[in-house]
Amino acid sequence: MLIGVPKEIKVQEYRVGMTPTSVREAVAHGHDVLVERTAGDGIGVSAADYEAAGARISDSAEQIFAEADMIVKVKEPQAVERKMLRKGQILFTYLHLAPDPEQTKDLVESGATCIAYETVTQKNGGLPLLAPMSEVAGRLSIQAGAYYLEKAHGGHGVLLGGVPGVDPAKVVIIGGGMVGRHAAHIAIGMGAHVWVIDRNVDVLRDLWGQFGRTVNSVYSTRDAIERHVLEADLVIGGVLIPGAAAPKLVTKEHIKAMKPGSVIVDVAIDQGGCFETSKATTHDDPVYVVDDVVHYCVANMPGAVPKTSAYALNNVTLPFTLAIADKGWKQALRDDLHLMNGLNVHEGHVTYEAVAKDLGYDYVDPNTLV
Repeated sequence: MLIGVPKEIKVQEYRVGMTPTSVREAVAHGHDVLVERTAGDGIGVSAADYEAAGARISDSAEQIFAEADMIVKVKEPQAVERKMLRKGQILFTYLHLAPDPEQTKDLVESGATCIAYETVTQKNGGLPLLAPMSEVAGRLSIQAGAYYLEKAHGGHGVLLGGVPGVDPAKVVIIGGGMVGRHAAHIAIGMGAHVWVIDRNVDVLRDLWGQFGRTVNSVYSTRDAIERHVLEADLVIGGVLIPGAAAPKLVTKEHIKAMKPGSVIVDVAIDQGGCFETSKATTHDDPVYVVDDVVHYCVANMPGAVPKTSAYALNNVTLPFTLAIADKGWKQALRDDLHLMNGLNVHEGHVTYEAVAKDLGYDYVDPNTLV
């Protein structure tokens, strides 16, 4: 199979779909890999590094999309990339379709077979291709929040960990999953007063098991969210419903009642966000203010640390990339029901139920297509 790796063109996105290490593995499996010349620049990898791994180098994304049997990316294809997709071609990348009707429409019309990292599952119910980026984003969320709490950056001027004789900041994390767990780890390490809200009591028990009484766990109710969000200096939104739009757990009224100069970081923004006032931003222009509350809603947070993120992502995507290339997408999906869950769009059909429901498409069971 010919695998194509184009340079990411989303604003301030420096990750790459395949590192030289991944390319070398694909070549060892008998596949050809065509990499755009500057694809690895953002992680300090040159075209020569890719050539040494066995890749061929292209000077144009157009050639890659025209020739490749499978496109391996990081972020959802941008409009210009979607126009280059074709029937019979495989797209393997993050998609986050539920809050993005325009992208969904273009992918449906392209006829391509689109497999989304974020809906591939595993035996224990987790999302293995989303997990490492959730780990990175959770950790970054506290760094970003601490930065924007500084007065010069729009916050009300509180140090996350406080100092002797002065209270630390109150950090409220909505969602105790992968994002929330890693956000709590960093916030506790910085000395903040940390509260995690989740509706799964087992998740709350696990957090106690990991962090002990340094984390305050709260069962999620409307009352609990309202009470703790209104008292918070920093609120992290990390709620995920796989493949579906994120629930709006913090309302406009909550935002209005928060402390002026407090900060929210919506890590769920890829799926539409869990704050009613959230809208996607970029690393070029990461924040905006609503009712004196600073909103950080960057849709590709891990892109800020591309060396860490790209290698962490490749560690988990490579086995699936090889399975698809070795067997073809149909056999790979037949052999792995968890990979089957990644199929979101195929030849004009929406094959992920939550996306179809959220965007008004007829759902087609992927099992009927393989």
